[in-house]
Amino acid sequence: MSQQTRGDRAFDWINYALLAIVLLIVLYPLVFVLSASISNPQAVNSGQMWLLPKDITFLGYEKVFQNNEILTGYLNTIMYTILGTSINLVMTILAAYPLSRRDLVGRNVVMALFVVTMFFSGGLIPSYLLVKNLGMLNTVWALIIPGAVSFWNIIIMRTFFQQSIPNEIQEAAAIDGTTDFQLLLKIILPLSMPILAVMTLFYSVGHWNSYFNALIYLTDQNKFPLQLVLRSILVQNTMSEMAGSSTSMTDQVLLTQTIKYSVIVVANLPVLMLYPFLQKYFTKGVMIGAIKG
Repeated sequence: MSQQTRGDRAFDWINYALLAIVLLIVLYPLVFVLSASISNPQAVNSGQMWLLPKDITFLGYEKVFQNNEILTGYLNTIMYTILGTSINLVMTILAAYPLSRRDLVGRNVVMALFVVTMFFSGGLIPSYLLVKNLGMLNTVWALIIPGAVSFWNIIIMRTFFQQSIPNEIQEAAAIDGTTDFQLLLKIILPLSMPILAVMTLFYSVGHWNSYFNALIYLTDQNKFPLQLVLRSILVQNTMSEMAGSSTSMTDQVLLTQTIKYSVIVVANLPVLMLYPFLQKYFTKGVMIGAIKG
């Protein structure tokens, strides 16, 4: 390896310094919210707690988990995420694999039609009327079916099939008498675990954070996902009800702030815990999507 010049070392140190600054900017709000959720509300409000927890208390989390709406929203979000991601994967595979085959007649025309959907849509009102006419209003399917597939993810998966799986394998399987579905299930999918992991992460994170479709299509609060429940709590300021009326007005306001921090942690902790272990799959997905053949 060639020896680094003084300019190279200075460039590296500047990069390290900039990355450290970005890390602090991103990390500090996360640490602050986590610390504030388990700190004494008076210490947080007075500014005594600015990084590490002070006078640790879990009263905010007790109030959060005593709220039946949050627990119901948690269960609903888990169900929507599992069901929605499963349908997303099936639909994406069934669209991407045929489009990756060279022997598919008219695949360029189909791709062109799909591309149109990336730039043009009917809009909110026609989408609402369509969901209504299909009888899906206030049902689980209103959150699943309209977003059952993403064309961008189809492009990523199709590119993986074209770039990572040799066409000779498919030709050999065809010579052995393998049908198209057998080829897909027994050969293509076992070789495609990285892209399947990428798609699972993309779709599941999208379902976990989604609230707009639920806001438009759902009216039954028992079917609300977690994010919509949290929106109603944070935006409509229903924290005072969770804090209770047995305390003084000042203590109630302080406890309300603690509950807000606790709610934020409860909503985001699963994704924050999962992402560091699966970051490499996100990176791989970005790299695959950047090479479209």
